[in-house]
Amino acid sequence: MLSTLRPAVMLFVGLTVVVGVAYPLAMTGIAKLVFNEKAEGSLIVKDGKVVGSSLIGQSFSSPQFFWGRPSATGPMANNATNSSGSNLGPTNAAQLDNVKARVEALKAADPSNTAAIPVDLVTASASGLDPEISLAAAYYQVSRVARERKMTEAQVRALIDQFAQKPVMGLFGEPRVNVLQLNLALPQSK
Repeated sequence: MLSTLRPAVMLFVGLTVVVGVAYPLAMTGIAKLVFNEKAEGSLIVKDGKVVGSSLIGQSFSSPQFFWGRPSATGPMANNATNSSGSNLGPTNAAQLDNVKARVEALKAADPSNTAAIPVDLVTASASGLDPEISLAAAYYQVSRVARERKMTEAQVRALIDQFAQKPVMGLFGEPRVNVLQLNLALPQSK
């Protein structure tokens, strides 16, 4: 019995060291060398302080800021420890009520805006953590942000264009903009 147990224990310890310690350390080291910013969480720093990550959405509700995609995470919005979607279908009454409330909030924040509201401003994503919105969603908010910041709409559009990200390799994904980076680029309100 002991002759069979010893190789099993040694194999267990050896595999634990290789797979549980050596491999993760090697991958972390390589990631830090090759993709240091991403390996550190893609943190955004302003004035020497970490203000967020370019990978995790943040909630903005002030009319002075661009609003991101709604989050379905619980118990609070954009909770990175509880990434999840709402799992509500397009005909679910709760989903329809959520969308209606979001549409009303957008209209209340900018009553003169008669443009069609982009879907990503009223529906949560599968992860509930989207840090980006479509360019259409950003442009929809231009008049409100410009009015609240006492900027021209052209200035606000120029900021969106400056931070716009193209599809990966020109093929994958849609043009988009990171909401946190865009809001940080806005001048201080007057």
